[in-house]
Amino acid sequence: MTSTLKIEGLRVEVAGKEVLRGFDLAMSSGEVHAIMGPNGSGKSTLAHALAGHPGYKVLDGSVTIDGVELLELSATERARHGLLLALQQPMEIPGVRPIDLLVAAGADTINLRERMSDEARSVELRPDVLDRFVNLDLSGGERKRAEMVQVGILRPKFAVLDEIDSGLDVDALGAVARRLQRATTEWNCGVMVITHFRRLLLELIPTMIHVVSGGRVVATGGPELSEILEKDGYEPFRVTNA
Repeated sequence: MTSTLKIEGLRVEVAGKEVLRGFDLAMSSGEVHAIMGPNGSGKSTLAHALAGHPGYKVLDGSVTIDGVELLELSATERARHGLLLALQQPMEIPGVRPIDLLVAAGADTINLRERMSDEARSVELRPDVLDRFVNLDLSGGERKRAEMVQVGILRPKFAVLDEIDSGLDVDALGAVARRLQRATTEWNCGVMVITHFRRLLLELIPTMIHVVSGGRVVATGGPELSEILEKDGYEPFRVTNA
C-alpha cells in the first residue's frame, strides 16, 4: 500500500523570526527525498517542526500522512501515524533503555529483544549497546546506528532524518545508508534525509533532491542535482527573505 506525506504552505517561527516561509513538499512511500541547502535556510527547522518541538511555532500550513493532519497531534501520536524523526543531536535519556522507548512508541513486543539484536547486527552495532540507557555514553556513530535499530523495529511509513551523516566515519555512513535503502523495499518506507553532503547520496540513492533557501523549496531535481551543487555550491539557488 502506498502512503503519501504532504507538506503544504508550512510557515514556522523560531524565537520571533519566521524561518519557514511557505514550505511545500510531497513524497510517496518507498521514495528517498534529500533536503539540501545552505546553513540557516530552514532545513533543521523543518525537522523540529515535524517533530512538534515546542520552541518552533507553526504559523500556517499543513502536514499530512494519508490525509491525517499531523500538526494537531502530539509527538507520540505522530509516531503512531507513521512518522519517525531522527534529529541531528540524539537526546540522552538517563534511566530509559532503548526497549522501553520502542514499546512506548508502539513497537510490537513479540520477540522484541531478538529483533533488536538482529537489527543491531545489520548495522554493525554490538547488541549489548542496546542494554545501556538511550544514547548515554555512546559515540556519534553508535548513536546513529542505534537510531537505525529504531527505524527497523518501528517500520514507519516515513522516516525523517536530520543530518544523519553528521560525525560518521565512512564505515558507519555506509551501514546507515544501506539500512535506509533496504527500508525502502522491505516495507516501502519513505525516507527524507536532510544533509549537506553528497557522500551520503552515493549510497542512499535519492528519488528527488530539493534545494531549500529562504525557508522554502527553490529547486527540485533528480540525483544529478547533487553533482551541480557539489560543483557550483548553493549560491546560484540562494534567496534572501524580505
